[in-house]
Amino acid sequence: MRLTGVSRGTAWTGLSVSTTLPNPSTRPGLRLPGRVTLTAGRWDVPVRRIRLGLVAQAEPEDPEAARRLVQYHEWSIAGRFVVPAGRRRAVDFAVPLPWETPVTTFGGVPLLSLRTGLRTEVSVDPDVDQGEMVPVLVHPLPTQQHVLAALDTLGFAARQAGLQQGRLPGVRQALPVQLRFGYWAAPLYAGPMTELEVIMLTDPAGMEVLFWLDRRLSLAGITHQSISRFRVWHAGADQRDWVATVDGWLRHAIDRHAAAAAHAGWSATVRESAHVSRRPDQPVAPGYGLGGTGGGAGIGGGGGGGGDGT
Repeated sequence: MRLTGVSRGTAWTGLSVSTTLPNPSTRPGLRLPGRVTLTAGRWDVPVRRIRLGLVAQAEPEDPEAARRLVQYHEWSIAGRFVVPAGRRRAVDFAVPLPWETPVTTFGGVPLLSLRTGLRTEVSVDPDVDQGEMVPVLVHPLPTQQHVLAALDTLGFAARQAGLQQGRLPGVRQALPVQLRFGYWAAPLYAGPMTELEVIMLTDPAGMEVLFWLDRRLSLAGITHQSISRFRVWHAGADQRDWVATVDGWLRHAIDRHAAAAAHAGWSATVRESAHVSRRPDQPVAPGYGLGGTGGGAGIGGGGGGGGDGT
């Protein structure tokens, strides 16, 4: 994935394309401003349209297939016009990012191998497309940030993060991809599950969180997976005790997981407190994130309560 932002001019048109972003850091739901600059060579260049697209590497639905570059959202920012010979034409834009735009950075640190590019596609007559990509750094919404930080505080170790193509059954989903976070289970929950996969789908009102629990007993030849769903609202996110909230979600998910796998012969009871690793009256300091990296608002404080589990 080239992210130079400047295209090579084609031999016969001499047209070059440059895309600039005043600030490539953004969040889902915000507008991303920028400018596309077209420079013509010795001839007039008729342009049919200019389109922008969000591009990233994603796992295909077929588990045997290799990852590939996919464009998961696009906008049209200009129709037909002509760039005169030797002249320059600038097209300004401010495109709204989808609420489900995959997060690529947390606490100022890239999330493993996640990358997103903004592709500029200029279609010229006769039927030649050209353009390049610039990087876009997508930071989490406060609700996403709180969930990620709470999992880190509870002791979950991030093992992977990536995009998965396809749509989830029974879940409202705007984009054809989902961002999935994979974790090794924290010691407090390591009996009932081995791995945890987290999917967060956001919209203007709130966020749906899916916990995918996986318990593998290789010596016994047993494996079991289950999915639990929770809903939380953006409003009042800073007043919620997110460690208690996420712990409550996990315990609910573990109860369902254990009930569905009762034949496996292991106990799923979690009796300890989620706050055993720190004093209950000492919230996590602001800036605490994955692996102790700098991040956004803290996740401690008053106001308990969890989301609705399904």
